[in-house]
Amino acid sequence: MRRRSPARWLAPLALVTCAVAVYVVVDRELLSDSSGASTTTTRTSTAGKATTSAAKHTTTTKKTKVYVVKTGDSFSAIAAKQGVDAAALQEANPDVDASALHPGQKLKLPR
Repeated sequence: MRRRSPARWLAPLALVTCAVAVYVVVDRELLSDSSGASTTTTRTSTAGKATTSAAKHTTTTKKTKVYVVKTGDSFSAIAAKQGVDAAALQEANPDVDASALHPGQKLKLPR
């Protein structure tokens, strides 16, 4: 009896592994994007007339300044550009890892 080729079971295994890897990367990317401010569409009704508006999710009534991280930025470089102390910037963003900034990430700027 002929022995079967290992490629017969390795190919599907490689396909499944690639699919899982793509899922993990996409899922992490979506989770990291949802940590920033998101834009949502809400429906409001005024005198029987429904309107659609884009509203930013805000937790405070005060206007907070936000800095969008660019490639090559660091906490100290951002602080210098914005004229704030690096420690104050870190305090304003306690959930952000200073060594893992990525482009597009939004940081609150202290007043």
